Amino acid sequence: MSYDGASVSHRLPIDLTPAALERGLWVLVALSLVGDIVTTFVGLNMGLAESNPVARSVIDGHGVVGMLALKGGAVAVALACRPLLPEAYRPIIPAGLAIPWTIAVGINLYMIAMIV
Repeated sequence: MSYDGASVSHRLPIDLTPAALERGLWVLVALSLVGDIVTTFVGLNMGLAESNPVARSVIDGHGVVGMLALKGGAVAVALACRPLLPEAYRPIIPAGLAIPWTIAVGINLYMIAMIV
């Protein structure tokens, strides 16, 4: 961190380009997507209920295939929107998927742990 009198700037310990950050976030999207689907269905098989009404409806109507389609649709929209942003801002696209899905995995694991 440095201070030049007018602004404070923070430097990461590594040189992280927007492209490298975006690649890392897409990896996190893939991991969190798989984690969310797996933990959701493990929880459902243990007697827990899906709290998201849209996901619950899709799962009730189409099972795992529906959940895969729902997640795939979200990724497709993200990929379609990606070229609309300047390169420096593109990491926000995978972050918008990875953050809530990673939180969902954590909640799912907590709920599963509560009944095991």
